[in-house]
Amino acid sequence: MGGLEHLDAVTLDLYGTLVTLIDPVPRLVELLREHGVDRAPDRVSAAFEEELSYYSARSHEGCDDPSVADLNERCAAVFLTAVEADLPAPEFAPLYVDALRFELMPGALEALVGLRSRGLDLAAVTNWDVTVHNHLAELGLTPYFSSVVTAAETGARKPDPALFRRALELLGVEPSRALHVGDSESDREGAHAAGMRFELPPVSRLLGELS
Repeated sequence: MGGLEHLDAVTLDLYGTLVTLIDPVPRLVELLREHGVDRAPDRVSAAFEEELSYYSARSHEGCDDPSVADLNERCAAVFLTAVEADLPAPEFAPLYVDALRFELMPGALEALVGLRSRGLDLAAVTNWDVTVHNHLAELGLTPYFSSVVTAAETGARKPDPALFRRALELLGVEPSRALHVGDSESDREGAHAAGMRFELPPVSRLLGELS
């Protein structure tokens, strides 16, 4: 990879790289039961995976409060249909979203601290909807990023290099002086198309390689 003299900034994917989802199935099973619907965990898990797939393809549609609320309602409807629960999606959606909680991946915070302490500027590049700003604040990550570039706010989704170019523009960094870290092939494709170097997580591994 080379030393620090070759880098001015690092851009990072969020979900699967710095942040992961706490298993929502136990809470969703309980939530359904509270509404008179008794479903086995494996069935709830399958319904959640179906909803996650639906959301992942449409996360960019959540670009403001009304569109996020609409997207959440549609996602809840997908889940309820998959789990065969005759419950109203508009009322269930806020409860469903509240059941989805995120946590930092092991070593993620320490790695961000280490990268910043080495003089590197950081930006998040994600396909998440605009609520990602809330999640970053809740997890205490906001202060580490100079900018956060989302698919919802740019109209581009990974692997579209426009997402990465926007991050570079905000950072004021040339592609050759930047590295992107992400866990998916779309991260790799987008970073390379934007002229950036690419590395897989964990982010903590970079600290040793950058020394």
